[in-house]
Amino acid sequence: MESASGAPLLSVITFGPLVGALLILLFARGEDRAQNARWVALWTSGLTFIVSLVVWSQFDPGATGFQMKERYDWLPEYNIAFQLGVDGISFYFVLLSTFLTPICVLASWTSVTRRVSEYMAAFLALETFMVGMFCALDLIAFYVFFEGVLIPMFLIIGIWGGARRIYASFKFFLYTLLGSVLMLVAIIAMIVVVGGSSIEDAQLFSFSPGMQTWLWLAFFASFSVKMPMWPVHTWLPDAHVEAPTAGSVILAGVLLKMGGYGFLRFSLPMFPDASEYFEPLIYTLSIIAIIYTSLVALAQEDMKKLIAYSSVAHMGYVTLGIFTGNAQGVEGAVYQMLSHGIVSAALFLCVGVVYDRMHTREISRYGGLVNRMPRYAAVMMVFTMASVGLPGTSGFIGEFLVLAGAFLANTWVAALAATGLVLGAAYMLMLYRRVIFGRLEHDDLKNIEDLTWRESAVFAPMVLLVLWMGIYPSTFLDGIQPAVAETLRQAEATTASLATGAQSLLADLR
Repeated sequence: MESASGAPLLSVITFGPLVGALLILLFARGEDRAQNARWVALWTSGLTFIVSLVVWSQFDPGATGFQMKERYDWLPEYNIAFQLGVDGISFYFVLLSTFLTPICVLASWTSVTRRVSEYMAAFLALETFMVGMFCALDLIAFYVFFEGVLIPMFLIIGIWGGARRIYASFKFFLYTLLGSVLMLVAIIAMIVVVGGSSIEDAQLFSFSPGMQTWLWLAFFASFSVKMPMWPVHTWLPDAHVEAPTAGSVILAGVLLKMGGYGFLRFSLPMFPDASEYFEPLIYTLSIIAIIYTSLVALAQEDMKKLIAYSSVAHMGYVTLGIFTGNAQGVEGAVYQMLSHGIVSAALFLCVGVVYDRMHTREISRYGGLVNRMPRYAAVMMVFTMASVGLPGTSGFIGEFLVLAGAFLANTWVAALAATGLVLGAAYMLMLYRRVIFGRLEHDDLKNIEDLTWRESAVFAPMVLLVLWMGIYPSTFLDGIQPAVAETLRQAEATTASLATGAQSLLADLR
């Protein structure tokens, strides 16, 4: 065992939630079992978030490479060890995961009344897999955590979801699992070629151009489904519509970021030649996702479906930014994922608030809510503006950087991507106008209650974070920039190494 950071804080925030889940399942008994499970889940997720803030205080934003590394020998004869570490890309996703989990617990406090212990345990197990995936520096551990997310999410949708929950949960499971089978084959091939399972060693290794192509395609099969990219996005609207509110929050907030993180950690630095070769494909799929799913969102009558399709469009900006291959685009993609993680999660919570009161998500069933729910209208306005990309909110920074990077890479791509900003404003403002403004035409809305203190406590930190990220982005960009620069340097070094090797081979042949 080896730990480079003294106290194994990354292990604590990775496996602490799993301990809480086991405590709930083993010891939550008696008449107050459900309430005890809620409190254990809240305390566990809350303490995990506090420990992640401690990690943030020790994190050096100006450093390149991985920090707070931990290594535990697993299969030393095969050079396979369980390794954890974070850099300026992965750490902020860890913070996002630990921040949203207690919010999900609070959001489910009164809305989930059936099998509460199992529900809370599933969320804590889900947090372990999410945090573990972002911290993993070992290919095997990465794959285990990456796939492990499927199990609790499958249960959350399939048990506590809506009327078509079984169909949605199986569709979600099969789509994501089928893509990941190829990734497992690619990981085994990488371990054999590199001689070990360390992600750091794999990043320093120069894979041949032919092998890069096959490895890139294998990882793309998994990451594109997780993003989700067009046309393998069809599982997402069904999963969102049928999932409970907290399930949608964590699905949009964190799980959609796993594919983008995979592209940043594997495709870009390890397979740079293949990434450059497939750039036109990524640009095409990203532009289709941005424009097509925005138009689909305009036609939706279900609030959750509209926000789900908007997520596909926003993820289109992420893939576009990552594969521009320049600092602005990649930094914008990371920032866009962090912003979308907060904003989309908050929008699904906003839908959950009115759904808990009215038990319908049909946009036509609402209208004039500002007259009865002024606090709710103000909160939803903040997140709607952030989704549109209004300057001063978190949504603006990511989209601006992505479009700047796209303009440097290809002006036509940037121009087409910019149309998504207009369409995004159209469907989000349409949603807000129809739900919030107008007259109270439905009698059952005249007695609807405004946000409770618990709901206000859930939204308050999210509002502050959206404004903080929009007004003072350097808090996060200062840590993201060195990690992005290192990722791009690794890509250039791999390409240069292959070019040098090719020149040497030609010289020998002559």
